[in-house]
Amino acid sequence: MSKESHIIPEEAFDWYDEYAHGIIDRRTFLTRLSTIVGGALTMSILSTALFPDYAQAEQISFNDPDIKATYVKFDSPDGHGEGQGYLVQPTSLEGKAPSVLVIHENRGLNPYIKDVARRLAKKGFIAFAPDALYPVGGYPGNDDEGRSKQRSMDRSKIEQDFIAAAKFLKSHKLSSGKLGAVGFCFGGYIVNMLAATLRSELNAGVPFYGTPAAKELRQNIKAPLLIQLAELDKRVNATWLDYEKDLKAHDVKYEMHKYLGVKHGFHNDSTGRYNEEAAELAWKRTVDFFTEHLG
Repeated sequence: MSKESHIIPEEAFDWYDEYAHGIIDRRTFLTRLSTIVGGALTMSILSTALFPDYAQAEQISFNDPDIKATYVKFDSPDGHGEGQGYLVQPTSLEGKAPSVLVIHENRGLNPYIKDVARRLAKKGFIAFAPDALYPVGGYPGNDDEGRSKQRSMDRSKIEQDFIAAAKFLKSHKLSSGKLGAVGFCFGGYIVNMLAATLRSELNAGVPFYGTPAAKELRQNIKAPLLIQLAELDKRVNATWLDYEKDLKAHDVKYEMHKYLGVKHGFHNDSTGRYNEEAAELAWKRTVDFFTEHLG
């Protein structure tokens, strides 16, 4: 987390969350920010802390000799017909390996999510990160336009695209047949939805600050879940008690970790919401969870 982010009032991060999820528009968001500008706190500092700088998010270079990355297409007959994603594999792979679907936030396949896929491949998994925006030209290079594009699309078709991507990955020639899924924000919801839709086809799910699947689907969950929540994320946390009640009622194996003092998006190392200590612990737990359940 940047030093500047420590001087930013908590409500600024709440406003960004509302803006990022379409609750308020950009004009309202910037107007609210202008009310707290003053003294050492400038609009430039606010923008640096709140908006992503994806150069900071590259932990594993796409040129890393231990991985091989490429873009591949897959069929999605119940979605948009065809999808595309970022497939990353270990170069040392002999035979097959467990696979993990990596699911982006509500703005398309940005550089942070591609880096997450590379991090998983570096650990020995086959990682595949679909781009929900592929049918409308793909991630446009900035989050604002990406959010607008994704918001304009048929959500049910997007969900079907991710279901198709999961099945594509599970049956891929490099995959051992063991399938995990990890997602962030909107992607966290998609992990929960996949667990409730794919049933035993999904072998492990890790939703980061994601809302649950529709209540009537939760009885279908078979995969063990590792739920990652942020203490200051009021919007998502408000859904947890009801979700937990259903997980218990349907005998779903799950762990929940709530990271104290951190915000929604704490794993994303491209913004001021990033918390290095919590992110590294959550990521270690994620990799260990997939290692345990995917082999």
